[in-house]
Amino acid sequence: MGKKTKVPSPCIDVCKFRRAGHCIGCSMTKPQKKMFKALKKPDQQAAFVEMLMHQQANMGKYRHWEPAYARKCLKKGTRPPRMSLAKAG
Repeated sequence: MGKKTKVPSPCIDVCKFRRAGHCIGCSMTKPQKKMFKALKKPDQQAAFVEMLMHQQANMGKYRHWEPAYARKCLKKGTRPPRMSLAKAG
């Protein structure tokens, strides 16, 4: 049984908290950024990213995040947590 790969932070290095305390790049708040850093298990990290994607969908205007995060994951040699299939094909 292989070791699970760490999930990269959902931060895409924009870090401008202008949407009621949410970053315009990833939608995380400052407390959420701290929370992600505290998560050590890949399953917990992946669940956090899933929650964040739902948050982005509810807030709107975060379509740029998914491709940027997918690139970050590929660069770090890992697969992103389950992403939408809308771009497949």
